[in-house]
Amino acid sequence: MLVAGSDVIAVTLTWALSLLLNNRTMLDKVQEELDTQIGRDRNVDESDIKNLIFLQAVIKETLRLYPPGPVNDLRSSLKDCTLSNGYHVPAGTRLMINIWKIHRDESIWPEPNEFQPERFLTTHKDIDVRGQHFELIPFGSGRRSCPGIQLSLQTLYICLATLLHCFDFALPSDEKVDMSGSAGLVNAKATPLKVFLTPRLPTTVFGH
Repeated sequence: MLVAGSDVIAVTLTWALSLLLNNRTMLDKVQEELDTQIGRDRNVDESDIKNLIFLQAVIKETLRLYPPGPVNDLRSSLKDCTLSNGYHVPAGTRLMINIWKIHRDESIWPEPNEFQPERFLTTHKDIDVRGQHFELIPFGSGRRSCPGIQLSLQTLYICLATLLHCFDFALPSDEKVDMSGSAGLVNAKATPLKVFLTPRLPTTVFGH
């Protein structure tokens, strides 16, 4: 669980930061929320996460656009079933679920290819990532969903919050971050993310 979780966390944090760097208005909004809820005289604490509503929406939107596992592991249907479009699936059929396609279904997600964290504060605010809503299943669903969902989410929240709270970011050039993904079971970014970091908190905070 910890090994798999490490991959997912690193991949998702890279995508989240890349999306924010390509959408500076969103990055400013997250940092404004951090300054409002936490200030600049202390570090982020785990107890702060519940108040960082926009940051949570950013993580959700990142998991929607770039699920760490774009295709679910192999499954087998337990009984015959017929899908809504009339397609019949016999018992014992080997199944692979295209999570990436579900997350970009335009019948569910308006402007599905756009980075819009606000959708999880308005039109899709009741949709969760823990496998109970089939339109958003980055961790899978059912009895074989990822057992480390809560660990992954808490780690993603605290890592991204700490990173954005402590540092300002600049890109080496004026070009947008390349958002190409790599082939494989894990949806890693195809090219490395290179940024310049500048501390945005007093040195006394870093000393604790």
